[in-house]
Amino acid sequence: MYAALWRVLPGPWWIRLIIVLVLLAAVLTALVLWVFPWVDQFVAPTDSTVGPGQ
Repeated sequence: MYAALWRVLPGPWWIRLIIVLVLLAAVLTALVLWVFPWVDQFVAPTDSTVGPGQ
């Protein structure tokens, strides 16, 4: 899959590398801004089974 993506991208290897890094940054930004906050409403990270003072 990654080799196919690398072959599809235009330009020499250093331009391909820049494109891949920009795409990776865009995906990570989308995850942090939209996906993780949406998932957070379904997962309650503050719930615990350990009582206070233990």
